Amino acid sequence: MKKRFLAMLLAAMMVVSLAGCGKEEEPAAPVMEPEPVAEPQPEPEPEPYVPAGTNPLTGEPMEPEYEKNRPVAVMLNNLKAAQPQLGVSQADVIYEVPAEGGITRMLGVYQSLEGVGTLGSVRSARPYYLELALGHDALYVHAGGSPDAYKDIPAWGVDNMDGVNGGSDAKIFWRDAERRKTMDYEHTLVTSGEKIQEYAESHFRTEHKDGYTYTQAFAGDGTPAGGAAAEHVTLKFSNYKTGKFDYDSESGKYLVSQYGGAYTDGNTGEQVGATNVLVLETAISVISGDKAGRLTVQLTGSGSGTYFCGGKAVAIRWSKADRNSQFVYTLADGTPLTMGQGNSYVCIMSPKTSQLSYE
Repeated sequence: MKKRFLAMLLAAMMVVSLAGCGKEEEPAAPVMEPEPVAEPQPEPEPEPYVPAGTNPLTGEPMEPEYEKNRPVAVMLNNLKAAQPQLGVSQADVIYEVPAEGGITRMLGVYQSLEGVGTLGSVRSARPYYLELALGHDALYVHAGGSPDAYKDIPAWGVDNMDGVNGGSDAKIFWRDAERRKTMDYEHTLVTSGEKIQEYAESHFRTEHKDGYTYTQAFAGDGTPAGGAAAEHVTLKFSNYKTGKFDYDSESGKYLVSQYGGAYTDGNTGEQVGATNVLVLETAISVISGDKAGRLTVQLTGSGSGTYFCGGKAVAIRWSKADRNSQFVYTLADGTPLTMGQGNSYVCIMSPKTSQLSYE
């Protein structure tokens, strides 16, 4: 019995001894905080490219090589039956002036023809359109002309491209096939910026002479200080033609309408808009003895007018020293007018036969 007890005690002691000799528990590994991951930073947007030059007709940036260009002035047909015009929305300056019978025509002036596609339809010259072109030292594009215009072109030294009698007709003008399907033949003559450039480079001086400068100043915002409200402008040239200019605050332009609808560019379907709208008053009368009722328009001298920009209107004065001079615009107190950077639409009218209203 005693032996059995000793054996059991010895066995118990061995168990305890073995347990004491067991492997020591290793300490737990420290928990490592994850390294913070840097969020990817977006690459900065590249600065938009801004040409280093300035368009002298609009005050907007343009490539420097075009700054000294002689602009190109294109006669545009504005009969209702000839709509839409082509390429008019790309003009830097649009002049609209009455012609015979209550109609008007446009003269589109382009500082550069790069990217300008088809232009037209092209119509005939009148002396006062020649004066407008000469005021810009511009190359003049037309198709035919009145007897007085054909007399004045060589006498005044107008560099011109004529789609009827000038010898350049086969090189830069053509009859548009699509317009011929729906329009009278006289409304189908067109040209293009590319063809005008090609012809002009081999026939004319294409840059202004040294020292030639434009006097018109521009600012980012040309809204006249203290101007009267003028978000809706209506100019009734005649019983045949009324133009409307409605200010669009989103684009900062006056959107143009005529003949009861939007005045659109047939190349793009875009409604023509203008940052600056000017209405110039002058003497306009029928030439004595002219059986076609052609007009004489006084452009040399000075007169009153109204300037519209940013939904506001202000009275101005205009002057043109001679047929080769630029228009000079001043406020009523004689301060030079600063226009908004952008294109201009210049309406020339007689207060005796046309009516201007705005609100």
